[in-house]
Amino acid sequence: MPSFPPFGARREPTRSADALPVSFHHEGQQFSARDTDTVAAALLAAGVQVFGRSIKFHRPRSAFCLTGDCGSCLMRIDGQPNVRACQTKVAEGLRCERQNAWPSASLDVLAAADCFFPQGMDHHHLMTALRPLNQLMQRVVQELGGLGRLPDAAPTMDSLPLGQARHVSVAVIGAGPAGVTAACAVAARRSPMAKSPRDRSILLLDAAPVPGGRYLSQAPERGAHALFTAQSLGVELSPQSSVFAYYPEDISPCARNGQPGLLAVSTPQGLLTLTADRYVYATGGHPQNALFGNNDRPGVLSVRAAGLLFFHHGLHLGERPLIVGDTDEARALVAALVSMGAKPRHIDGVSECVLEALGSPWVRAARVTTRSGVEKTIPCDVLIVAEPPAPAFELARLHGAAIAFAEHAGFAVQTNSVGETQVAGVFACGDVCGPLTLDEAQRQGHAVGEAVAASLDQEELR
Repeated sequence: MPSFPPFGARREPTRSADALPVSFHHEGQQFSARDTDTVAAALLAAGVQVFGRSIKFHRPRSAFCLTGDCGSCLMRIDGQPNVRACQTKVAEGLRCERQNAWPSASLDVLAAADCFFPQGMDHHHLMTALRPLNQLMQRVVQELGGLGRLPDAAPTMDSLPLGQARHVSVAVIGAGPAGVTAACAVAARRSPMAKSPRDRSILLLDAAPVPGGRYLSQAPERGAHALFTAQSLGVELSPQSSVFAYYPEDISPCARNGQPGLLAVSTPQGLLTLTADRYVYATGGHPQNALFGNNDRPGVLSVRAAGLLFFHHGLHLGERPLIVGDTDEARALVAALVSMGAKPRHIDGVSECVLEALGSPWVRAARVTTRSGVEKTIPCDVLIVAEPPAPAFELARLHGAAIAFAEHAGFAVQTNSVGETQVAGVFACGDVCGPLTLDEAQRQGHAVGEAVAASLDQEELR
């Protein structure tokens, strides 16, 4: 049987040249990492199997998506509870610990709830006729519900960073293949009427600690080149900048002609309220899990998470990874793993599909059935799920863009032939409009960038 988890042995990642060694602490134990690692990647590399426990049934949890979407890697980091380990970079002296477990996440006695309530938990069933016993059971339910502990040092009003307001010509939300390519296309076609290239300001926002989106999990070299090109064309890149809302009724001090509507952005420097002449939503998609038993077990990863660990962080995925699903990302990962000497097993999820993940806490095998009903068990080091991403339409919808449901694609943003939504000046491209391959996302981003630049040219020539 293979050793678990399989990530400990490092290979050289694409961006290792600039990486510096750092040390961090996990529940009193010191580990070494690279400053390009996230906490989640560093813990997997150190052999930590369980990041925490689920809120209700205290099932073991580990990283699944590594994009900040699933909540499976919530930890207590530097005294702050419920921090996403996959979106937090390792820093010298950082301290992290698992939460929602007693006495520890490795041996959590509250996990008995998973056995005592096989049909699901309803807190009303814990009520009794005796008030003291009810009060006791409420305490038990609170523990089972994972309320956690308050931060070690709660921020005060004086310590909170002040916000600022900005206006730019073009705001691109999402620095993946579509967003970066769109920003480059706008920057490359600056209006001849502009006094200088800086007159048409382009701000490229990305919520991740390292921008690049799907580039990082599939083609980091292409991503590094695309980001370099964008910055050389004058695009301002703002990582760790999470756009969390659009307020149509609010007016920014920087708004043109007093028009209402602004984006609220959380940045390392504080709150930013942003307005723009044109908006491009390239927010990508949320990684999805497949439906099978124990699909929440540690060792079940989305294909983008697996690609990020392999291509960007330089972690091996074991000798026998099992990839389920037939997408361009799955095929690219399989080819890369084979070239590194691994022996991946790839099934398409249709003619063969997974019934159940086996192993506790880490996945050790998968029970698989064929279309004809033949069942078999496939040993694996890690189970990688390649499902089409669900479009991250939420921000564009807040901005007024229309969405529509499409089978196998989810709710996608609707655009016209040039990528503009029903809201004038608001564009969308990439997976937010429906799952695309990396090349398709780049082509669509370029077309939308051209359309944005053309619309600005027309406006400036009036």
